[in-house]
Amino acid sequence: MARRAAAPARPLGDDFSFVSPVVKYVLFFFNLLFWMISMVMVAVGVYARLLKHAEAAMACLAVDPAILLIVVGILTFLITFCGCVGSLRENICLLQTFSACLTVVFLLQLAAGVLGFVFSDRARGKVSEIINGAIVHYRDDLDLQNLIDFGQKEFSCCGGVSYKDWSQNMYFNCTATNPSRERCSVPFSCCLHDANQTVINTMCGHGMQDKGYLEASAFIYTNGCIDKLVNWIHSNLFLLGGITLGLALPQLVGIILAQLLINQIRDQIKLQLYNQQHRADPWY
Repeated sequence: MARRAAAPARPLGDDFSFVSPVVKYVLFFFNLLFWMISMVMVAVGVYARLLKHAEAAMACLAVDPAILLIVVGILTFLITFCGCVGSLRENICLLQTFSACLTVVFLLQLAAGVLGFVFSDRARGKVSEIINGAIVHYRDDLDLQNLIDFGQKEFSCCGGVSYKDWSQNMYFNCTATNPSRERCSVPFSCCLHDANQTVINTMCGHGMQDKGYLEASAFIYTNGCIDKLVNWIHSNLFLLGGITLGLALPQLVGIILAQLLINQIRDQIKLQLYNQQHRADPWY
């Protein structure tokens, strides 16, 4: 008895999809979360920037935390926008843009970490340059002033290399021609504080640059913040490693999910082309 000819393989139904709803919507809500965070960052940065005086804004663009917040917020907004729309609309072009941008950001962070470790002396010099620039503009920017005061209190330090670095600031400068009332002083955040003291003496650093290290150390922190910062980094490597991993992990998850969804969309396109070809076949 003759065998029946094998029936041709039938294409999968129109209701079948290679695109996983789990991957699609996890990636969408992942990007939506960071998209909203980016909008908050931009709004806070713009608000902080508008509160500043125009002359102060132009004086220290390079060290302004508000500018940094705005730039990071805009970049995050653009990248996560591509991820949100790309995942929701299953758009390969937007998803590839999102994945490529995240990969570049991740590699730049990795490169910065490696270069900072290998060229630690140059990195230290760059940090010193940034701190000195911040000292110069201390009175020009309230946000910067609060940031420096916070750092000096937390690390129990004063200035970059020593407390005498404050002479770089026009208000604290020690030259005889300086008419400022704060001449030869240091900010109150450099002062040694008594735990039982209820009222902060903001003039406690008055005239401290005129004193020697030993005499000044009875009233203020005389060690610079650069050495304190380096020592803190060396003693908290595991904490910094955990923070770095916490920043890198969402980026890696985003890259993996985007690539997975791109491959699923491509498989779905191939399936649709296959079904169209078979429907056009008169022998189907």
